[in-house]
Amino acid sequence: MRNKKLIPVLLAGILTLTTGTGVYAADIDEQIADMQSQKAQAQAGLAQAQGNISSLESKRQELESYLAQLNSQYEELTDSVSQLSIQAAQKEDELQNMKLELAKAQQQSQQQYEAMKKRIVYMYENGGTTMLELLLSSSDLTQFMNRAENISQLSKYDRDMLKKYEDLQASIQEQEENLEKEAASVNQLLAESASKKQEVQALVSSTNDSIASYISQISASQAEAAALSAQISSAENSIYSLTQQAAAQQSQSQEEDTYTENSSTGSGDSYDDYSDESESVESSGGDSYQESSSYEGESQGSDSESSSSQESSSSQESSGSGQGTYLGNFTLTAYCNCAQCCGTAGNLTASGTVPSAGRTVAMAGVPFGTQLLINGNVYTVEDLGTPYGHVDIFFGSHSEALSFGLQHADVYQLN
Repeated sequence: MRNKKLIPVLLAGILTLTTGTGVYAADIDEQIADMQSQKAQAQAGLAQAQGNISSLESKRQELESYLAQLNSQYEELTDSVSQLSIQAAQKEDELQNMKLELAKAQQQSQQQYEAMKKRIVYMYENGGTTMLELLLSSSDLTQFMNRAENISQLSKYDRDMLKKYEDLQASIQEQEENLEKEAASVNQLLAESASKKQEVQALVSSTNDSIASYISQISASQAEAAALSAQISSAENSIYSLTQQAAAQQSQSQEEDTYTENSSTGSGDSYDDYSDESESVESSGGDSYQESSSYEGESQGSDSESSSSQESSSSQESSGSGQGTYLGNFTLTAYCNCAQCCGTAGNLTASGTVPSAGRTVAMAGVPFGTQLLINGNVYTVEDLGTPYGHVDIFFGSHSEALSFGLQHADVYQLN
């Protein structure tokens, strides 16, 4: 009877533990929800940071292309300034030489002009009678004509020299004016090129500053993205750990429920029946011995059956342990490393490895490096992108990923 009184107490204790377990399970669910919320916020922040990095990279590349154009333009202007400087120096030398030639020509012309004036003064100031007397004093007509021709040739020479003097003066002045115009044009081009060169140099400097600013912003965004990735990984590990605790708690709760049902079913009647049988055996003497022997045989048979059942159960447990820990029947999809699947082609995995067909899978909720047994193949979790319970398997080509489609399979964790 004492045992009958203990049974309600045990049932009450089990009920209390079960109630406490339920409260603990609710707490775990709340923690999982909180971790998932933190993970979602970190993923949103990571997406924004990656978008900022992509935008900053694009702007940096545009500025680097513009900087290359400015550098090319700066080199061209430098060559142009150098050539114009040489041309300006040459024009200055030519102008100086032309001025020297003009000075010489003017000196020669002045000398010729002075000589011509002396002849004219001599011829006309000494009187026209001298020339007339010279002609009249000719001995014959031939001498007269010769002297007249000489006087005419002298006058013609003076007129020609005067014309040459005037032409030379005009030519030298024209050349001087042309050289001055060319020199002014070259100097103007030189000034414009030098000014343009300074402008381009200022643009190069400001562009370099802008590129340095973008590089600094990219570095900060990359650090932020790395921190968010670490936060996501930490949240996934926490979610995985809490999920394992919840699974273990659920298993323990099921065992306690089974024990409670068994205890409540056989607690009173079986004890009374066993007491009545014992009293009957004690009162019956020899017959009771035979019944007892029969009972022992039945007990031994029951024990052998129980032992056989335990061996069978043990063999099933060893077979299950060879496949690892059963996680559940998960959804399976496929992806590859192309731009259509990943946004940009040739990316590394979230864990930093190069994805490999037959090895790489993506799934959240478990740490990187976790090995999963799926349809007889062993895969390693190296990437993110799908929630816990959804495995994305990497393939070497987009056509293979499309052919795989959507499937479901039992998933086991090996480590």
